[in-house]
Amino acid sequence: MNPIELGLFVNRLQAVCDEMGATLRRAAFSPNIKDRLDFSCAVFDAAGGLCAQAAHIPVHLGSMAYAMQDIVQAVDWAPGDMVVVNDPYLGGTHLPDVTLVAPLFVGQRLAGFCANRAHHADIGCATPGSMPLSRRLDEEGLVLSPRHYLRSGILDADTAACLEHGLRNPRATLGDFAAQCSANRVGLSRLAAIVEGLGAASYGDALAALNDYAETLAVAALRALPDGEYRHEDCMDDDGYASRDVPIRLALTIADGRVTADFGGTAAQVDGNINCPLAVTAAAVYYALYALMPRTTPPCAGSLRVLDLRVPPGCLLNARPPAAVAAGNVETSQRIVDVVLGALARAAPERVPAASQGTMNNVAMGGAGWDYYETIGGGCGAHARAAGCSAMHSHMTNTLNTPVEVLEAHYPVRVTRYALRRASGGAGRHRGGDGILRAYEFLAPATVTVLSERRRHAPPGLAGGGAGQRGENRLNGAEQPAKATLEVAAGDRLELATPGGGGWGAPAAPAAGPGD
Repeated sequence: MNPIELGLFVNRLQAVCDEMGATLRRAAFSPNIKDRLDFSCAVFDAAGGLCAQAAHIPVHLGSMAYAMQDIVQAVDWAPGDMVVVNDPYLGGTHLPDVTLVAPLFVGQRLAGFCANRAHHADIGCATPGSMPLSRRLDEEGLVLSPRHYLRSGILDADTAACLEHGLRNPRATLGDFAAQCSANRVGLSRLAAIVEGLGAASYGDALAALNDYAETLAVAALRALPDGEYRHEDCMDDDGYASRDVPIRLALTIADGRVTADFGGTAAQVDGNINCPLAVTAAAVYYALYALMPRTTPPCAGSLRVLDLRVPPGCLLNARPPAAVAAGNVETSQRIVDVVLGALARAAPERVPAASQGTMNNVAMGGAGWDYYETIGGGCGAHARAAGCSAMHSHMTNTLNTPVEVLEAHYPVRVTRYALRRASGGAGRHRGGDGILRAYEFLAPATVTVLSERRRHAPPGLAGGGAGQRGENRLNGAEQPAKATLEVAAGDRLELATPGGGGWGAPAAPAAGPGD
């Protein structure tokens, strides 16, 4: 393909993913999907290789790219099928993230797949919001290994019964499942038009050209960095139980346009749910590397070829079942990014930002007949050219906040404060971004789970910049642990102060006064 044809092809695939996302958002029932946009859409080839993805949630898309080949090989596909999966050890991330995969057949030939992943506040966990403090995977809700949701376009009776009886509030969740099906159908229609227009052989050639082009750009980006081994380590605050300062260690080797990420020396998997399946670890490493590639690099299988990932089985970042993983996807993934960027900063400090807030500040809540979940933004790390952004979702999350009006219209909760946490960013030549203050007043009894990080260890600055402020969680003014399940009564108030981002560069010395 000539460059113009290739550019058009890349954008046509990207448009398929974008339209899938627009359909899912419009058709969804829950605020978590239609307002927070906690979902992702992608297109894959017949072998499960990533072809294109929308600019949705990095932890969703990178993990799907890493795991889809295994999912594809495990299923006997037929036209009209859709397969559902959320098992973190078989291609998922954590149980609330449910993936629907649909095959595209052109004639009798399997030509590719459309898939989308959406976060469901109710996936059958005993704790509202399905983000509990947990020690085992089965405590976190329904575990769906790859199984048919639709067979030849017809809802599978066994899967339907499993969901109907296993969910806390099935009506809303099943409505979101229907929206996911609609998104895949739209994607299949648009992708079929591309394949049929080009012809199967030319479509395959175009995918090969796409992946080779992406690999060329990825290799060039890595060759722009000095070869060498760069080490960095950081730690998780705690696992919600007995473990504290759980270390993550990385040796990042860059050589001739390739990179090896070796996490040897990382802590063993823990009792609490900050463990990661390997797909989540891969997603976090890929995200950090992709951020250094040219903006025109297609996010496809070709750009992944430059990465060799080495993660010891049974460690925090490659946990074995039945380890709990609910917070691994949302909290540990953020720390992996901090560690990878910390290593890259040793190679290219002018190109890498200081640490951002390093947490998603997860709040899951619910009571009789309702479940709700959200994440809260914070400060972003400053960099060599500018201050960090304030009050932003960063790195492995890319969601919006839930508008206060939407939250209060749907649930017995009132938001009494939503503001910048002034001066919480780290000092420096360029200051880190500020965090957020968000306070809830409960209008009815509820169970609330908070999973957060950077409450003990502040987000570090870079190149002499200062650390951002640590986060704080308070119930009725009393400080709470970083990870806790709380029983609240009507009138109780929960406030989260999210961390600021790290500063970049040593602060400038104050100007001398007349008498100095």
